[in-house]
Amino acid sequence: MLLSETSLDFKRYLMPKIDWTDRMFGIVGPRGVGKTTLILQYIKENHSVEDTLYVSMDNVYFAGRPLHELADRFHKYGGKYLFIDEIHKYPEWSRTLKNLYDSYPDMQIVFTGSSVLDILKGYADLSRRALVTYLQGLSFREYLLFFHRISVPVLSLDEILQHKYRDFKQTIGFPLKYFKKYLQNGYYPFGNDKKFHEKLNNIIVQTMESDIPMYANMNIATGNKLLRLLSVIADSVPFKPNFTSLSKIVEVSKNNISDYFHFIERSGMIAQLREKTESFLIVGKVEKVYLDNTNLAYCLSEKEPDTGNLRETFFLNQMKVNNKVYRSEKADFNIGNLTFEVGGKSKTQKQIEGLKNAFIVKDDIEYGYQNVVPLWAFGLNY
Repeated sequence: MLLSETSLDFKRYLMPKIDWTDRMFGIVGPRGVGKTTLILQYIKENHSVEDTLYVSMDNVYFAGRPLHELADRFHKYGGKYLFIDEIHKYPEWSRTLKNLYDSYPDMQIVFTGSSVLDILKGYADLSRRALVTYLQGLSFREYLLFFHRISVPVLSLDEILQHKYRDFKQTIGFPLKYFKKYLQNGYYPFGNDKKFHEKLNNIIVQTMESDIPMYANMNIATGNKLLRLLSVIADSVPFKPNFTSLSKIVEVSKNNISDYFHFIERSGMIAQLREKTESFLIVGKVEKVYLDNTNLAYCLSEKEPDTGNLRETFFLNQMKVNNKVYRSEKADFNIGNLTFEVGGKSKTQKQIEGLKNAFIVKDDIEYGYQNVVPLWAFGLNY
């Protein structure tokens, strides 16, 4: 039934990047970005139900039945491919996966997890056995295809800066018309749902009050404080966090605030922009905090989100999939030796004057010229 209802019309950017021949691997990411659909599409196209089993760990079936017994029975009946959804909801999941990997060398095991926190917590047991791939929400390019049947190829950052997006002017038509809608409800595959904001709000609440507390052994009261902290962040972004003042607002210890920020970032709710360091082993200090994507801004803010904030949030969100993005000392962002200043159509060159390899990223323009690039074009990077 699940396979018959699974459409193959649209596939996520991650589909061709996964090595589907690995004996065991995982797909993780925030709630609601399409992990279940991704694996069901692959099953539908590549496997037979005769030797393939899909199970979800949030099914009541597993309330009193161990996963390893089901896997053993499946294997004895000729099972070759086991797909396990929501694995983080199964107690001792990492140890169980390790045992399944060692016990059934001729069976492939693919797992997904809505909470990237739990997956990473247990990953140490699986580090030599399973690769874990992260799935982000829809890019602007994917949104155009999924919601509007407008198909354009992925462009590298260099191609975007060379204005290759102009080649698809006839295909896209009026990009700004679609772009504004994407910022509001285009990041999640359920963006056209009439109850979109209600669903997204439920995802936020479940992440803050259930996923993170479960991972960090917190109580319910702490989950409520995490939700309050996220609300404070939503009203303040982008900002450089002051842990002392935030601890007073949320009524928690200053020492806990940095941990809370880390948890919220790993859950896919915020993004922390760091300074670049000389060593790959040292994580740069946080210079700015953003919401992870613009849809969250519209859902969490009681007032209209700040336009400048939305622009920077979009740029960081779309660029971080394929690039390392850092704070710029003189502008907004650095990617490698490139500098980017993000603003509206009236933004001048003053901020990047004298800088080499510097670009002005403008909102509210359809097409760019020289070192001026439209903001929407960076959504074609994945």
